[in-house]
Amino acid sequence: MAIHPSTLMVGRDAELAEVAASVGVRPARPAHGLSDLLLSGDAGVGKTRLLRALRDLAVAEGWRVAAGHCLDFGDSALPYLPFSELVGRFAAEQPDVVAAVTAAHPALARLQPGRRVMATRPAEAESAEESGASLDRAELFRGLHALLESIAADRRLLVVVEDCHWADRSTRDLLSYLLARADAGGFALVASYRSDDLHRRHPLRRQVAEWSRLGGVDRIALGPLSDDAVTALIEQLVPGGLPERERRDVVARAEGNAFFVEELVSAAAEQGSVVPADLADLLLVRLDRLQDAARQVVRTASASGRRVTHAMLEATSDLAPEALDEGLRAAVEMNVLVPERGGYAFRHALLGEAVYDDLLPGERVRLHARYVAALRDGSGPGTAAELARHARLALDRSTALLAGVRAGNEASRVGGPDEAAFHYQQALELLTGDPSLADLGVDASKLTVQAADALTAMGDLERAIAVLSEQLELLGPRADAPRRSRLLSALASAIAITESELDPRAVSAEALALAPDGDSRLRARVLANHAKVLFLTGDAAGAQAAGMEALDLAERLDLPDLASDAMTTLGGLKKAGPKEGLRGALEEAVARAAEVEAVHAELRGRFLLGRSYEDWAEWDLAEHWFASALERAEASGLPWAPYGFESRWHLAQLHHLRGEWDRALEVLVVEGPFPPPIPRALLTSARLLIQQGRGADVRARAVGLRPFWRREGAVVLLAAPLEMVVAARAGEPAEALAVYDDAVAVLASNWHEWFSARVRLAAVALGVLADAMPRASAAERQRWLPEAERLIADGRAVLDRIDEAGGFWGPEGRAWGARLEAEALRVRWAAGLAGADGSDGPGAADLVAAWRRAEQAFRAMGHVPETAAVQVALAGLLRATGDAEGARVAAADAREAAERMGAVPLLDRLRVAAPAGGRAASAPAPAAPAAVSLTAREQEILDHVAQGRTNGEIGKVLFISTKTVSVHVSNILAKLGAGSRTEAAAIGRRRGLVRD
Repeated sequence: MAIHPSTLMVGRDAELAEVAASVGVRPARPAHGLSDLLLSGDAGVGKTRLLRALRDLAVAEGWRVAAGHCLDFGDSALPYLPFSELVGRFAAEQPDVVAAVTAAHPALARLQPGRRVMATRPAEAESAEESGASLDRAELFRGLHALLESIAADRRLLVVVEDCHWADRSTRDLLSYLLARADAGGFALVASYRSDDLHRRHPLRRQVAEWSRLGGVDRIALGPLSDDAVTALIEQLVPGGLPERERRDVVARAEGNAFFVEELVSAAAEQGSVVPADLADLLLVRLDRLQDAARQVVRTASASGRRVTHAMLEATSDLAPEALDEGLRAAVEMNVLVPERGGYAFRHALLGEAVYDDLLPGERVRLHARYVAALRDGSGPGTAAELARHARLALDRSTALLAGVRAGNEASRVGGPDEAAFHYQQALELLTGDPSLADLGVDASKLTVQAADALTAMGDLERAIAVLSEQLELLGPRADAPRRSRLLSALASAIAITESELDPRAVSAEALALAPDGDSRLRARVLANHAKVLFLTGDAAGAQAAGMEALDLAERLDLPDLASDAMTTLGGLKKAGPKEGLRGALEEAVARAAEVEAVHAELRGRFLLGRSYEDWAEWDLAEHWFASALERAEASGLPWAPYGFESRWHLAQLHHLRGEWDRALEVLVVEGPFPPPIPRALLTSARLLIQQGRGADVRARAVGLRPFWRREGAVVLLAAPLEMVVAARAGEPAEALAVYDDAVAVLASNWHEWFSARVRLAAVALGVLADAMPRASAAERQRWLPEAERLIADGRAVLDRIDEAGGFWGPEGRAWGARLEAEALRVRWAAGLAGADGSDGPGAADLVAAWRRAEQAFRAMGHVPETAAVQVALAGLLRATGDAEGARVAAADAREAAERMGAVPLLDRLRVAAPAGGRAASAPAPAAPAAVSLTAREQEILDHVAQGRTNGEIGKVLFISTKTVSVHVSNILAKLGAGSRTEAAAIGRRRGLVRD
């Protein structure tokens, strides 16, 4: 019984109409109003066929369609591969347009396929220090965006990127860039991926969630075909039909997967065949029907992955041209391979995987060895990453080592630190595992530093430290001095910017002692690193001396990147003098770094400028420099690199303290690669701070940050107050005290006992005790008062040491110092230690004056949330002491800020501390509010409103339009009698309508 391969799409008319309407193909939308689409579905469910139908429909509507494909290279990532494919097609079809755009954006030339193929010369282990400047990713991204708009200038363009579950990180970043620009004129982007491949840790999983939240990006999941559609597909495949029993069997086994339907029908249609129980065997049934030449072609192609070029097959199949053509023709006719421009692809990736898995171990090694030979002599064009992969699988360790280093260097040049780190570590594993490879001339210490630098650039400092430490242990203390010096210097630089039990100054000093004398590049780098380490650890004099020597040596040797690094360190050392001198020196260093493309030095300079303005509460300029550092980091493909990520975090903190909580959340949501563990913990803690401020219960998530406390002190500074506030809301002051003690123990161990932030932690803990005192029994008060005195003493000890040392104590430090003293008086007052005469404690006037000083300090600093919190406490005190007008004024200011931020807990406290209208606490309680009846949808939306989500965000979550959400919100406000979303959330919480 013959089968007829399906050429028509079956059972997907509704999905095609939805997809076409989503991107704006039909019905047509203006060129500036097109949308992008994320299309997901299980492997074989029919995504590719649906996209082909969309292509045909778009072409019929006058569109131009271009597709790029992500390939499964296993562990060998090739950055931007689908976009390189697109640029290659555009260059062939519209060379004038590509040439014009490339002239304006030279970085675009790096994506042209011809620029990515290795030269025919033997692979070389190129040093990262000699590999040239990294590609400016911002310029590359802008260039591709400009090219797409230019291609779409005369006809609308549909860009399809298939199989994004195999996309490398750089490709995902570029997709983020394009998807975030939904107003792009004239082109729409469709990205497809296998949903069943997105396991919990898959890098695309979090990214898809972020993409889905972007405006102008739709998401459609392609489900299984219905039984009726499967039956229709069977009838199309076998016009004569299958016997009823076999038809039912195919419908049951296929489970709506179109590819499985075709394979099952193909097996069932053969005379005397039965439907195989094992899918892997099923996928190979068609291979078994091929002649020897075709089977050899298919097996050879499987070693390449899903796609292979014709030239590579000629070089690796060991077949004569006529036999190769005959084998290819048979494989195409049997629907195993499908022709593509310049090559062939497996009809489905699962089929290629099954063929490869069926190879014998020795057969795989021999096939990969042929690919290695073809890549090395140029008969089969490819990349260093492909050569490294094939060489590893061919057990050709020397070739794999050299190609791996080259692949790492290529990834570094195009702004792919993740891919670079992978390739360098693979090469390092080969080098350290096989002593005979030492003869190839690859220096293990240099390769280790390259791997560590790439890991640091991707934000994984812990892994960088582990790699360096392991190599130092392997080399041993008797290793030659230059190698040990190089490794120790890199290790010192890494541990100086993270939490570590090692002393970075001692490690760096040893590196300097081992560095070669005289004019050497290594000595210049070690000196520059030593100056940076001393600067970070507070040795200004030593940093000045090392920095000057490093700068002099770098300039003599014409090493602009190292000179720029030293200049940035020296600029930062001017902090001890007038701030204008510091800023001028840093601005000069930033300009120099930008000029010589020393990205890391530029990021550090921009960050230090932001910190200078932040220390003096000059928020607008601080925002400018942090934002510029963040923009530069993202443009360079370094969103998690030191000082790039720190700039993001400080920028979010800046928006938070200015009361711009929605802007802070925008900064904290990253449209790009999934962050490494430490940055992820910092982002999470900062988001939780806002969510808690808006009333969310963050207990579980805050406690979940505990494993990161010893790994990063900044997590403690945010997460510990979160836990203390949770304890306060639960009425558990003892728990808050325990959190304080845990936090102090960790930070004292990581830093030193009297760290400055201890003042803030003590003030927060004191506030919890002060809130609990009025409700406490006499015995509880007696138990908590000594604890309060301990907290007061802790905070004052820090303040005294700073005063004695003459250290800098900026607006933030002064504000928290004032808050500490105000809370100290409040806890004593609340404990009943002060009478009207103030004999045993603070008098009313002293108490109010202290809180006035705290209010002024936070207001002068510009800290909106803390100013409002102080005003709430002050309003309650003023009301308690009979100053109703003062209480009203303080409450009014706090209420305005709280409503703007959506700070529901502050609004709730205001209703107790200073009720609107001045109603006394002893006044009769109002009548119970009438019961409110919310629909199920309104209840759902109210929960999201209480979490602080916008209408657009709620619509995305619930898959309804923003306009529909707006209508529901209006109904909710009317039913609750609320004048704002914030008030509705507060009323909902009081009446038990909000489900946390």
